[in-house]
Amino acid sequence: MLRVACACVVLLSICLPAAALPDVGITEATIVVRKSAPAVERTAAMVLSEEVELRSGVKWSVAEEWPTRGAAVALVSGDIEKLHGMDVPRKLYTSKPDGFAITMGHYSNGANYPIVWIVGADPRGTLFGVGKLLRIMSCRLNSVVIDAEPHLVSSPAYPIRGHQLGYRATANSYDAWDAKQFDRYVRELAFFGTNAIEAIPFQDTRPTPVLKYPRRDMNRALSESCERYGLEFWVWSPADFDLNDAQKRQAMLDEHRQLFEDCPRFDAFFFPGGDPGDNPPELVLPFMEEMAVLMTKYHPKAKIWISLQGFDDRAQDYFYSWVEKTMPAWMGGEVVGPSSPPIPLSRSRLPKPYGLRHYPDITHVVRCEYPVAYLDPAIAFTLGRECVNPRPVFYKHIQNTSAPYTNGFLTYSDGVHDDVNKVLWSALGWDPDVDLREVLAEYGRVFFGPDVAEQTADGLLAMEKDWEGSLLLNSGVDGMLSIWQGIETKAPELKDNWRFQLHLLRAYYEAYIRHRAIREAGLEEEANARMAEAPEAGADKAMDAALEILKSPDGGSPKPEWRQRVVDLCDALYGSIGFQSSVEKYYAIGAERGAVLDFIDYPLNNRWWLEDELAKTRALPSEAEKCAALARLATWENPGPGSFYDDIGNVRKSDHVIREERVNTVLDWERNPLPDYMWWEQGKTRVRQSWISKMDWPQGLRYYGLDPDAEYVVRTTGNGQCLPRVNGERLTPTADGKAVGDVKEFPVPKRLYRDRTILMTFDVPFEPGINWREASRLSEVWLIKK
Repeated sequence: MLRVACACVVLLSICLPAAALPDVGITEATIVVRKSAPAVERTAAMVLSEEVELRSGVKWSVAEEWPTRGAAVALVSGDIEKLHGMDVPRKLYTSKPDGFAITMGHYSNGANYPIVWIVGADPRGTLFGVGKLLRIMSCRLNSVVIDAEPHLVSSPAYPIRGHQLGYRATANSYDAWDAKQFDRYVRELAFFGTNAIEAIPFQDTRPTPVLKYPRRDMNRALSESCERYGLEFWVWSPADFDLNDAQKRQAMLDEHRQLFEDCPRFDAFFFPGGDPGDNPPELVLPFMEEMAVLMTKYHPKAKIWISLQGFDDRAQDYFYSWVEKTMPAWMGGEVVGPSSPPIPLSRSRLPKPYGLRHYPDITHVVRCEYPVAYLDPAIAFTLGRECVNPRPVFYKHIQNTSAPYTNGFLTYSDGVHDDVNKVLWSALGWDPDVDLREVLAEYGRVFFGPDVAEQTADGLLAMEKDWEGSLLLNSGVDGMLSIWQGIETKAPELKDNWRFQLHLLRAYYEAYIRHRAIREAGLEEEANARMAEAPEAGADKAMDAALEILKSPDGGSPKPEWRQRVVDLCDALYGSIGFQSSVEKYYAIGAERGAVLDFIDYPLNNRWWLEDELAKTRALPSEAEKCAALARLATWENPGPGSFYDDIGNVRKSDHVIREERVNTVLDWERNPLPDYMWWEQGKTRVRQSWISKMDWPQGLRYYGLDPDAEYVVRTTGNGQCLPRVNGERLTPTADGKAVGDVKEFPVPKRLYRDRTILMTFDVPFEPGINWREASRLSEVWLIKK
C-alpha cells in the first residue's frame, strides 16, 4: 500500500501540485457510515457506491464497521468525534452549511490501509463531498485511483445554487423524461454543488406526444428526489390570468393546495410578476398572502419569493413600499430575472431581512437576457436560440458580477442543451474563483472518463471561442470538431452517452454550417456578377444564370457526410433522452425550441429573397427597367468606389460600427448595444437576411478618408424611425420609408466632413409603450459617394 498523509494535515484547498504526490489506489474499498447516520448521509454513501460501480464495474459495499481488509471511505457529518472508535479528523471540520472536508488517513488491522475521510458540516455536506470525490477520482474498468492525496476543506460562497427543470411542453427534452431520468439528473447536478431544484408544476398545458406521465405524478417525484438528496424543492408558478377573476383565482389556489399536500418536501414558491402574467402588485400581494396561508399549513417553513418582471416604476415603488411597511413573515425575498429592475437597484431597495435571488437565463443565445455578442448570423439562423451552448468565460463574468448582491441563483433552463452551463453556475456559486478549465475537466472526468477529461475541457472552451467573430473567417471551428472527433476515437464507448452526443452534434453541425456559409457566400457573389451582366447578356438570360447559381446548394452541399452525422446524432439523442431537434420528426413544441435539425438546410445567403426579387423583376414591362432593377440587386452591398456599406447585425459586414463585444461589457444593468435577430414565420422568412438582424441602436459608425469635395448621402433600412446625426448634427431625410426593408435617405452637408471624417450617431426615438417587436430599429447603413 502507498504511504498516505497524516489525517491531521490542514489545508484549505488542494494546494500541492499533483505531480508531487503519489496516486492512491482504492479499487478494493468499503464505504463506512455510522449506525445512526441520517437518511441523506446514507443516501450519499449509496450514491458513491452506485456511481463507482457505474464507472468502473467495481462494487463498493456500505458497512457500519471498519473493513478487515482494503481501503475505506468514511462518511460522517456534524460534530461527531469518533466513527466506530476512530477519531474523526476534526481539524478539517467546517461548520458552514453544505460544506465538507476530504482528507486521507490510514487504519491498521493487520496492515496499513488507506482511508478517505469525507466529513460534512451537515448530511447534505457529505453528498457534496461525495460529488467532489467523484470529480477528482479516476475510475476505469476494474480500477479506482485518486490521482493525488486530497486534503481540502470546502464550503459554498452562496446559499442558493439551483436550476429550473420544467416538466412541460416548452422544454426540448425534460418533457420526454420519466421519474428515474429526472432523479439521475438531479443527482448529477448535485455532484457540482447544486442544492435546489425548481419545478414548473402547472404552467403550459399544451398537449405533446412525448409527455407520457401526469404532471401531478412528476411534481411529486421531483419533490421526492429532492427529499432523498436533501436538496431544496422550489416551484415556479405564474398567474397568467387576471387576478380579478375570482373563479380562476380560486382554481389556482385549489390546484396548489393539492401540490402542497402531495409534496414531501417544499421549500419555496416563486411567483413571477410577469413573463408571463400582467397583474399589478395591488392584486399580486394579497393573493400571495392567501397562498402563503395555504402553503404553510402543509410546509410551515416554506417561503414565497416574488419577481418584479415587467413592473413599471409605479408598480415597483408600490411593491417596495408595501414590503417595508408590512414586512411579511411569509416572504423569502425578491427574484431578479429578465425585465426585472437591475440587481444593484433591487438589493438597495429591498429591506435587508429579505433575500435576493438571481434568475438568469442560461439556456438561450439570441432574443434573450444574455445574447451572444455579435453572433454570426449563420449560427443565429441555424443553431438558433436553444442550441448546445457552453459559455464558461461569459457566465463566470455574469455570475461573479451579479452574485455579490444576492443570496444565490436558480437559473432558467428549458432543456439539457445548457447542461455545461448548469454545472458551471453551480461550481461558481460554490467558489467564485474556481478555475474554469478545472471545472470543465472535472465535467469530462465525471461524465466521459479520466482519459479524455483534458480534451473535454479544451473542446468545451473551444465551443465558446468559436462564437467570436465571423464564422467564415474562423478556422478554429474545424479545429474544435477535430477535438471532439479525437475524443470519439479515444473513447468509443461514449457513443451512447447523451452528453457526448450533444456536444458532438454541436461540433459537427457548426463545422458543417461554416463550410456551407463559405460556399454560399461565394455563390451569391457569382449570382451578383451574372446580374450585373444584364446590359450585355440581356436581363432574362442574366436572371436565368443567377438563379441557376443560387439553386446549386440544393444538390451539392459541401461535406455531406457531416450533414448525415448531424442527422444520425439527432436521432440518437431522441432515443437516449427525448431531445426534440425537429418539430415534425421529434415533436418539438416550436421551431425556436431547439429544433436545430429543421434549419440545417436553411439558406446562408439571400437566395430566397433574390428568387422573389427576380420574379418581380421578370414581370417588369421593359428591358431598361429590368436592367435597372438587376443593377440595384447586384450592387446592394457594393455601392461603388468611395462608398461604404454595413450590415449592422453581421459581424463580418459591419466594419464601421463601433463595437464593444468584450465579455466583460455585457450586463443587464450596463446596456451595451448588441445586434439581435427577429423571429418571423417560424424562422423561415424569405426577406433579406440583413433585415432579420437589427440593432436599437449602435453607439455609432466611424468613417475616415472621405473626399471633402464629394457629395455624400446616408441611406438606411430597418423599421420605423431613424434619427441619424453626423458629427453631432441631425440629418433631414429626403426619403423616409417606415416598413421593414424600406429605404431612408439623408443628404450630408459638406461642412460636416471637411476633416474627411464622419462619426454617425443615432437619437433613440421616443416610443413609450410600444412592443419591442414593433419598435424602431436599424438594419443596414450606407454612406454613398455620389
